[in-house]
Amino acid sequence: MQEKLNLLKEKMATIWDLSMIGALMGWDQQTYMPPKGAEERGEQMATLSRLVHEMATSDEMGKLLDELVPYAQTLDPDSDDARLIKLAKREYDKQTRVPAEKVAEYARVTTMAQGAWVQARSESNFGLFQPHLERIVELRREYASYFAPYDHVYDPLLDDFEPGLKTAEVQQIFARLRPQQVELIQAIASRPQVDDSFLHLKYDDKKQWDFGVEVATRFGYDWQAGRQDRSAHPFTTSFGIRDVRITTRVIEDQLPSALFGTMHETGHALYQQGIDWKYRRSVLGGAASLAVHESQSRMWENLVGRSRAFWRFFYPRLQEYFPQQLGNVSLEAFYKAINKVEPSFIRVEADEATYNLHIMLRLELEIALMEGSLEVKHLPEAWNTRMKEYLGIIPPNDSLGVLQDIHWSGGMIGYFPTYALGNLISVQLWEKIQQDIPNLEEQIERGEFSALLGWLREKIHRHGSKYEPQELVEKVTGSKIDPQPYIRYLNTKYRDIYGF
Repeated sequence: MQEKLNLLKEKMATIWDLSMIGALMGWDQQTYMPPKGAEERGEQMATLSRLVHEMATSDEMGKLLDELVPYAQTLDPDSDDARLIKLAKREYDKQTRVPAEKVAEYARVTTMAQGAWVQARSESNFGLFQPHLERIVELRREYASYFAPYDHVYDPLLDDFEPGLKTAEVQQIFARLRPQQVELIQAIASRPQVDDSFLHLKYDDKKQWDFGVEVATRFGYDWQAGRQDRSAHPFTTSFGIRDVRITTRVIEDQLPSALFGTMHETGHALYQQGIDWKYRRSVLGGAASLAVHESQSRMWENLVGRSRAFWRFFYPRLQEYFPQQLGNVSLEAFYKAINKVEPSFIRVEADEATYNLHIMLRLELEIALMEGSLEVKHLPEAWNTRMKEYLGIIPPNDSLGVLQDIHWSGGMIGYFPTYALGNLISVQLWEKIQQDIPNLEEQIERGEFSALLGWLREKIHRHGSKYEPQELVEKVTGSKIDPQPYIRYLNTKYRDIYGF
């Protein structure tokens, strides 16, 4: 049986390698590919996706798994081999439901759509993107249909990003979270507002970039196993455990954009770089889920990067970079400014108190699109209506509204809920970390992050995708995803900042 297991591992390694080639092509598309290359790149991605799908769903792969699944039941269920076979079988069962030609078409359509999205966003013209999104929604509905019967049409899409999680579970978590966050926002709105005007002066592009590199290095990002580039929308991608790349965008009159964007993407990258080397080129070599991934990026961006302790060390250094803009701004004034709560248009630049409302808005729209109760052509209007309802503001144009995120152009419907879930997980983990590292705040004040990173490597990173998300969170914290620690964190932090 060991010979068959080795054969399975060889086949998965080949599939993994081809998938990483696809990821490399996707990274190039968003960073360096000339605009006119989109059509040919779409064909290349379609061909590659079809080949990967055919290999992953071959009769030989199915026969191998049929023989190995009973064998896995004789092993320790937590052993690497048992988990690998279980995950491989799960992926095989999902992929064999989807026709290869649909996989190729999806790759072609989304590649073209991303180019259209970039243009539509730059011109604030939803009409340029609309026909592409209409086709993507059709394809996603078709995809979901391959998994019928289901509890909800959104379930198969959510499962691609959060294995085992159901739409009803997410809605239940959000239903507990929403009223408490709204109450907090209303309490903050009754207090005098924080001044953050100095964050919107002109900040030199290269200096912003250099400071972000300095912070990422301190966090523990391995530049020999990664790099940073520019993109229209910040993201992290990996082509292996030792090639994990981040991107950012620099806006000269919005200091927090690149600053916290780089911290956020570094958090993602640290996760990927910390996966156990023995899991490379296998289904165990990914992350537990997108929510667990997001818990890492939000932890480094917010729980570390927006803390007083962090800036006690880094603020004098930032002032050296920008003495004219920040030389006369106190540490406390800066701390309050970067944590200012104010409804805003852009999700990635939203404060912690309002961020999850951006996610709930997107979840509701995605569910409506999948159910067919909302047509793509009415999406901008629906977006603006919910922005008014949830945050009390209406975007002045589509670039600041419905066109701000790249996700739908890549077909990633089902992805957005993972951002809010990641927020919740980050604080659950943080409470446990503080118990295990009692002097964590003092370490952060000294610019020392090795103990924190070491804890995350041991408890989260090294396991890759060996455990399902809820299973991993419960294993580490003692409970499944729970919104209450996050609410406690927000209330403690913002009562202090706003004095209520």
